Amino acid sequence: DLSDSEITISVSTAFHPTAHSQFPPSDISLVSKDGVLFYIHSFVILKANPFAFKTTLGSSLDDPRLQHTAIPVPSASPELNIILLALYDLSPASHSPTIEHLIKAVDMMPSYSLSVQQLVHPNSPLFLHFLSIAPLHPMDIFALAAHHGIDQLAVSTSAHLLSYPVHTITDEQAERMGAVYLRRLVNLRLTRFSALKNILLHPPLPHAPSKKCGFVDQRWLTRAWALASAHIVWGYFRHVSTM
Repeated sequence: DLSDSEITISVSTAFHPTAHSQFPPSDISLVSKDGVLFYIHSFVILKANPFAFKTTLGSSLDDPRLQHTAIPVPSASPELNIILLALYDLSPASHSPTIEHLIKAVDMMPSYSLSVQQLVHPNSPLFLHFLSIAPLHPMDIFALAAHHGIDQLAVSTSAHLLSYPVHTITDEQAERMGAVYLRRLVNLRLTRFSALKNILLHPPLPHAPSKKCGFVDQRWLTRAWALASAHIVWGYFRHVSTM
């Protein structure tokens, strides 16, 4: 047998026994699949969602049998940390989670009887964190939002996909976001192309001749504009046609 000095217990830095001191002492302990202890408050979790973890645990968190005992859950500690922070209405930003952990955490929410739309909404810290990193991971976040029907996150993230090479979208990404959001993404690109074409194919209006710019100069400018516009539009069209 190992002596007490040889036993190591990993405890969450965000949910240790003295964390969240504004609340009474924690009454529930969750253990991630990688062996990290999370000390949580059942009343905080149940206030956020009365059915939280019920499917996994087989009963409500306020069941006396669950109190003051270590309960194993099937998530790794980074994902469980994100989920619990969302339930506590706290941002994960200070913990610098990877995009992979964020996606896994959101994907795991339904298995814990949690509504993704309830925890990832425009005023939630997790939603705002996704927005803050959207420029770095636009396709990953767009696909996540599309998959879970978080429309406002998908719309906000799509602004960072205007120059994204849509033809590089994998079958897995396309299947994950679904036909509706994939079509919306493609239509966004086509609408942008149409707007660009309408702007470029209308040359500057002529003006009264002057010493520096007469009718001949204006005709030359119009021809140059048309040539340059056609070159730009064709280059963009060729890129879009490869999607």
